[in-house]
Amino acid sequence: MTDASRRRLLVVANRTAATPDLLDAVRRYAREQPTTFALLIPDAARGEHTDWTLELALPLLERAAGGPVDGLTGTGGDPFDAIRSAVADGGFDRIIISTLPRRVSQWLRRDLPQQVATLGLPVEVITPGRERFTDRFGPSALGDQGDKEKQQDALRLGGQI
Repeated sequence: MTDASRRRLLVVANRTAATPDLLDAVRRYAREQPTTFALLIPDAARGEHTDWTLELALPLLERAAGGPVDGLTGTGGDPFDAIRSAVADGGFDRIIISTLPRRVSQWLRRDLPQQVATLGLPVEVITPGRERFTDRFGPSALGDQGDKEKQQDALRLGGQI
């Protein structure tokens, strides 16, 4: 199947880039039809935190997607500008915004999903459930790297919700 016939999804996330709810959504889209994915961390300049998030999240997203996931970063400015730029350059069909719950999410307080909807693509917002990540992250979720250090990294990504 050619890349032109595949659906292309942009996943926008930062601290929620490897949450079980997002991974479930990626699995669901990958099962529905052939799909390629890109992860955009829109409001973090390339640096240690961004590299760490990509290093942890990309393998988990790739496992859920059943194939490679492109890793993209914004310049540390406005998240909407980074998303608009990625959409202009990426030929995406849909956008998934994975964010923290409303009570702590700057993206939801700034109404980022509504802004992104003005770009003309379907937008889905995913927020983690009220579960603790420790209940869902473990050796099976982390593949062959289920050691204590990787689990701690996963917990630091989102902590307790």
